[in-house]
Amino acid sequence: MPSHAKSSLEAGLIALKQGNYQTAIAQLEPLASYHGNGTASLQARVGLVMAYARSGEVRKAIALCQTLTDSQNPKVKEWAEVALVHLTKNQTKRQKKPNYANSRANNAEVTAKSKPAVAKTKSHYSSTLPSVGLPTQFIERPNLANHNLFGVTSYATTKEFGIYWRQAKRAKVWQPLQKPSWIPLQLLAGGTFIALFWVLQAILKFTMGTINWTLVKLPYLQPVQLLYRDPTPALLTVLLIAIAISPWVLDWLLAQLYGQRELSKDVLHNHSRETLRVLHRYCQQRHWPAPQLRILPIAAPIALTYGNLPRNARIVVSQGLLDQLADDEIATIYAMQLGEITHRDFILMSLLLLITLPIYQLYQQVAIWGDQKSRGIWHWPFTIVSSLLYGLWCVLSGTALLYSRIRLYYSDRLAAEITGNPNGLIRALLKITIGIAADIQRQEQTTGQLESLNLLLPVSYQQSISFGSVAGYLTFESMLMWDHVNPYRRWFTMNNTHPLMGDRLHRLCQIARHWHIDPELHFTNQQALSQQILNLTRQTFWLQIAPFLGIPLGFVFAGLIWLLWQTAFALKILNLKWIYDDWSFVTGCLLICISIGIVLRMNSFFPDIKAHNIQTEQQLPSLLANPSSIPSDSIKVRFVGKLLGRQGINNSLAQDLILQSSQGLVKLHHVSWLGKSMAHQDLIGRQVTVTGWFRRGATPWIDIQSLQTQSGKTIYSHHPIWSTVLAVAAQAWGAYIFLTG
Repeated sequence: MPSHAKSSLEAGLIALKQGNYQTAIAQLEPLASYHGNGTASLQARVGLVMAYARSGEVRKAIALCQTLTDSQNPKVKEWAEVALVHLTKNQTKRQKKPNYANSRANNAEVTAKSKPAVAKTKSHYSSTLPSVGLPTQFIERPNLANHNLFGVTSYATTKEFGIYWRQAKRAKVWQPLQKPSWIPLQLLAGGTFIALFWVLQAILKFTMGTINWTLVKLPYLQPVQLLYRDPTPALLTVLLIAIAISPWVLDWLLAQLYGQRELSKDVLHNHSRETLRVLHRYCQQRHWPAPQLRILPIAAPIALTYGNLPRNARIVVSQGLLDQLADDEIATIYAMQLGEITHRDFILMSLLLLITLPIYQLYQQVAIWGDQKSRGIWHWPFTIVSSLLYGLWCVLSGTALLYSRIRLYYSDRLAAEITGNPNGLIRALLKITIGIAADIQRQEQTTGQLESLNLLLPVSYQQSISFGSVAGYLTFESMLMWDHVNPYRRWFTMNNTHPLMGDRLHRLCQIARHWHIDPELHFTNQQALSQQILNLTRQTFWLQIAPFLGIPLGFVFAGLIWLLWQTAFALKILNLKWIYDDWSFVTGCLLICISIGIVLRMNSFFPDIKAHNIQTEQQLPSLLANPSSIPSDSIKVRFVGKLLGRQGINNSLAQDLILQSSQGLVKLHHVSWLGKSMAHQDLIGRQVTVTGWFRRGATPWIDIQSLQTQSGKTIYSHHPIWSTVLAVAAQAWGAYIFLTG
């Protein structure tokens, strides 16, 4: 490409991205006048169609799009066919239904019907460019990322649908909300720090003991005396130092790993004028310096805050968030981050990120090394080490699950109060959910950025997978009914990093009503329905928690046994007291009762799957919307779609398996058997038929029974067998402890 053409093309695309459509047209029209199939000409014409459409010159856009349908480049031709259908249909649709949003152009996703041969059309401009053979230098520019092509997105089966936004108003004048008590959040922060400290201490002591034990067993080597000392004071000192230096270390880590850079106020002003006003006003009221602004060149819409003091706070957003959210919605997300600074929960979350992020990166790096030695003897050691590192990352992140859920309620509340716009925050959270799901579909995996930063994000990627991908098939109120109505819903958030979306949005709607404004979502009072569900599903719920009920029942059983033994010993009927003096029999009772709970639940958890009572992927939206469903209902399904997930050792534990069906995404749980001839990673990217049990929890998923390819190759997931093994092992271990003391 000549240098002048390259500069004109780049200038035109920048103007298009910034919304200067007339400038973009002026720059791109000369390049588009060349009717060849050169890269620059094709890219200019694609951009020019967008500029015409967005500046209101729809007829010119349609005419130019028609010429692109004759292109020799198949990707350009396919895109033009889809865009042409969308342009011609939506011109009438917009006049009749102005409130229906066309994907990212109004921040909602829309898919367009096209010919069967039409392949996937990417949602964002940066990902569409390479699909038509365009130069990669424009992909790498953060300010060109995530530009949507008319909202055209295609899934496994394209289907036309729209997302309706009420565009409910904000409060013009509002009274401050009643201040919530900070004491529960502060106590929870202290408990979270203690849990993190205890886990780190246990890991450190185990590592030190293992090293010295190994040195003792090896000849000619002596144990290190320093490793016999109590690591508690040193560990506490290290954690306090980590908190003190966390802003600058995380600056470096995020810059090196994910390309984080400073976000200028001018760029932010171009996307959201209100945000700068909110930041200035709130910080001035609090007598804070303005927080430092950062941006990540990531297509998924995310935001996070880290630091240790308000003057050292960093607010980070992704390019995808700036591109996919409206002016007032971006302001509400920044207000959320101000809430985290106000409540000081960002201090503990920064410490967690500082500890877990290097471990996650090490897990990924070890997996890469192992994949490079996939045919060598070192493949399995790398797999084991990578899996252990991932498990360590999960354990450390798990110490903050409850704190991570509760803190967001406080941040949502303060964000609404700062901006007077709870409806804007509702739309922002919904669009983030949709955008994350779209990014997973586009990347065909859950990226490391999403997973490693998940704990600090406004919306978790797990809850976005299904909810964000089926948006448009049902109303938001229908999809959120389970989150709002199911009486057992909070039991299923124990291992979730974020609160239920329905609960969060319902609280924001209550704030809107409190200020006498119409809410974005209309949740009806469902107390009667909730009580009815409670009565109908009580027995099923007891089966669901049967293994966990084994814990209190184990203590009761141990108490009864102890009382019986003491009575028999006092009456000189039976003398076994010497066996149970150390109280270890209590552990045996717990294991036995947990094992019984697993056995009782097993039949209802894994019923036989027969052809006459099976659900297909067409029922996915209705399965998600059923407010009475819980995981132990074990709905038998057979879904067809594309298997998504990370490749290689990076996914050896099947931690990232997702089915992309014609109706949306759903998480898959797979447990392999030792000595298998084919790994689940071998099927990623292929069309598969998934047979298994659909479970509706806080994060919907399918427990796989079998994965079958179009060629007939099948992988089985042995959930019932492993449950049986676990139950037998717990029973045997418990009986051994019970009998031997």
